[in-house]
Amino acid sequence: MAELSPMMKQYFKIKSEHEDQLLFFRLGDFYEMFYDDAITASKELELTLTGRDCGQEERAPMCGIPYHSCEAYIARLVKKGYKVAICEQMENPATAKGVVKREVIRVVTPGTIIENSMLDESTNNFICCSYLDEHACGLSFADISTGEVYVTELGMEEVEYKIMNEAGRFSPSEVVANSALSGRRQVMQFFKEKLNCLFDVLDDGYFESEACIDRVRHQFAGTDLEKLGLIDQPAALKSLGGLIAYLYDTQKNGVERLMTINLYNEAQFMNLDLVARRNLELTQTLRSGDKRGTLLWVLDKTKTAMGKRLIKSYIEQPVVNPTIITKRLGAVDELTQNNVARQDLMELLGGVFDMERLMTRIVYGSVNGRELKALAFTAEKLPKIKELLAPFHATYLEQVRESIDPLSDIAALIEASIIDDPPVNLKEGGVIRDGYSEELDALRDVVQNSKKYLANIEATEREKTGIKNLKIGFNRVFGYYIEVTKSFLSQVPEAYIRRQTLTNCERYITQELKELEELILGSKDKIIALETDLFESIRMTVASALHRIQATAAAVAKLDVFCSLGQVAVKNHYVRPNINLDGRIEIRDGRHPVVEALGSGPFVPNDVILDKNENRIAIITGPNMAGKSTYMRQVALIALMAQMGSFVPAQSADIGIVDGIFTRVGASDDLSAGQSTFMVEMSEVAYILKNATDNSLLILDEIGRGTSTYDGMSIARAVIEYIADKKKLGAKTLFATHYHELTELEDAIGGVKNYNIAAKKRGDDIIFLRRIVRGGADDSYGIEVSKLAGIPDPVIKRAHEVLRALETGKTPSEPKRNRKAVKQEENMQVSFAQSANDQLAEAIKTVDLNTITPIEALNKLYELKNLVQ
Repeated sequence: MAELSPMMKQYFKIKSEHEDQLLFFRLGDFYEMFYDDAITASKELELTLTGRDCGQEERAPMCGIPYHSCEAYIARLVKKGYKVAICEQMENPATAKGVVKREVIRVVTPGTIIENSMLDESTNNFICCSYLDEHACGLSFADISTGEVYVTELGMEEVEYKIMNEAGRFSPSEVVANSALSGRRQVMQFFKEKLNCLFDVLDDGYFESEACIDRVRHQFAGTDLEKLGLIDQPAALKSLGGLIAYLYDTQKNGVERLMTINLYNEAQFMNLDLVARRNLELTQTLRSGDKRGTLLWVLDKTKTAMGKRLIKSYIEQPVVNPTIITKRLGAVDELTQNNVARQDLMELLGGVFDMERLMTRIVYGSVNGRELKALAFTAEKLPKIKELLAPFHATYLEQVRESIDPLSDIAALIEASIIDDPPVNLKEGGVIRDGYSEELDALRDVVQNSKKYLANIEATEREKTGIKNLKIGFNRVFGYYIEVTKSFLSQVPEAYIRRQTLTNCERYITQELKELEELILGSKDKIIALETDLFESIRMTVASALHRIQATAAAVAKLDVFCSLGQVAVKNHYVRPNINLDGRIEIRDGRHPVVEALGSGPFVPNDVILDKNENRIAIITGPNMAGKSTYMRQVALIALMAQMGSFVPAQSADIGIVDGIFTRVGASDDLSAGQSTFMVEMSEVAYILKNATDNSLLILDEIGRGTSTYDGMSIARAVIEYIADKKKLGAKTLFATHYHELTELEDAIGGVKNYNIAAKKRGDDIIFLRRIVRGGADDSYGIEVSKLAGIPDPVIKRAHEVLRALETGKTPSEPKRNRKAVKQEENMQVSFAQSANDQLAEAIKTVDLNTITPIEALNKLYELKNLVQ
């Protein structure tokens, strides 16, 4: 077999070190892919598959993309779950001896993207590293595009559920872990199906204890583990150490962007599990996954990308520390009272670029001139922002003002060095401003005025030698030369150096001309090289200010969030909630923030009072479509909004700190996992009862409806009794049910109160008043709701007949039949209608009024409709 060409040998050597990645191999102005990589890339990117001579008889499959437009292609591959290794030329092909030296400078994975064009500016892009052993699970989350790092350690009780909850909180696009996690089937299924993220198992060497300690200390400027808070959290330490090692393996440089650790535990934030976040529609709607129709959609009026990411984290991670909550509310409060200053601040914030991600690109060395100008443009806004904040005295607003560095030196440097509208590609030249570098100015002057310099030399030599027809010329072989005809050879100075003899003339060079030639011919390359060096020096100077700029970016993001919450509060007539420590939730005229924002008419407000004594559980009865779920969700959302530091939609609100919101709302079948509706419901209830505390808020809707009437009612009652018992749980609870029998518990169990949705009947019609009033519902209105849902009138009419019969203890009679229909039926050889009527009658006869619930009645009507049709 013929030997591979030297370049292909180099390719295979590099590829052997990156077997699980698509190798982008730089050849001139293209990234080329070969063999299997080429076949895969051509299919995924819809590229033409060609071939290249590789030294063997059969050509190597090949496809390629232009290097200057690679980001869009890489983004498509990474989105599909591929890793892309970028292999660059490490020396100039024009001066290289033999095969050009090449190295992989970076591996792009879903969790290590830093390019703005590949990221959603409003969302963090986290990579997660998990280390699981028999004692604990350490989790580390990093967004290398912003420099954020979060670390926690979880206990082993229900560890799988905890891992999924934390991963759901951060929604990483990539997860790496030790081998122990890969054996947890439920977690693996969650990563794959729910988060749709890339998962890889790392070798055990990544998590070796001493190596992890060294990496963490080195990464965070030699800080000891005790100061970092990791001295007694070995699993968290190993997850962080493994993550740092993985990032250095893939990114090669720039990982120094990760400067500080946010070590947290579950107790710092409100417990919001996956079910609660989904049911409350905090950032995505249940049906379509859109932002519109969510709490984030209502509250996010931020002007910066940094603010958009921060307000989302505020919503997803409400705090339980009353001091932090009060300080946030104080900042929002003061901004609501000064409309002019708030509007001015928001206008200035609209001109602030994404400082966090700009700094990442600066530190990594992938920044361009336009992005540096964006940073300078942002810095120009900072002094005015500080000035506008001067009159404010809220603690957090004062901290924001103090943390904002005007960055005047950075702005001045960039303004002095980078032109106003620089090209995207540094290699095009023309990025550095005239006047910044004398050497660069001189080179540019040579290029721009080369003809003038040559004419000056020509004129000087004519005058000096007296040779009137002396002229300067150029050819590719000899370069620039002085040409003298033979009639003037006697006047040629001795300093001239003969280069070429022709029939009618001689050609010479001088030292001055030679130097000018070198200057002119090499000036363009020198300009590019010098501009690159100057730009790199500027970049490093800006990068050295990372701590200052990062602190400023964090302060600006907080200000943006406070302004947004203030703007929403003023526009939507929200009020500042009072935060109490006795666990009482008392809301007057509360409204659902999202339903109100989406609605075309006025929203009907409602009150709620929940506490740890006589109002622990509110049992809410009433028909479907009346607004029970909306009411319960609005209470949860108002509590959540208060604890994230937002004003709330109510006339007044007194909110006791809630350590967690647990929901069981609506059907959430998990048939793909082999679980029925009832099984999922009971699993969720079991998790709630195990993890809720007396400081939690429970939203429970229709517990027990997935099984038979007596079983469901028994389960529902047992759940209420357990929650109401202070020795067992004692949590504040909103419990919606169709089991009217449960209203008897108000007299039997302390802390239980009955409420219902007010409604008015007019004949067979019903009007929901959307008001929550004391007492149990006196009617389930099941048939009326069925009518509203579109059940045909004949079925509704028949249902009333059946209901009247059952209410009087009689067996429902068979439905009256139309004579014409009977005659037609008799003329038919086979009567399908008769068969259907028999089935209808039989189905109605089996109805037991003493045990049927409204939801079962609605289901029975659905069956009857199908029979009639």
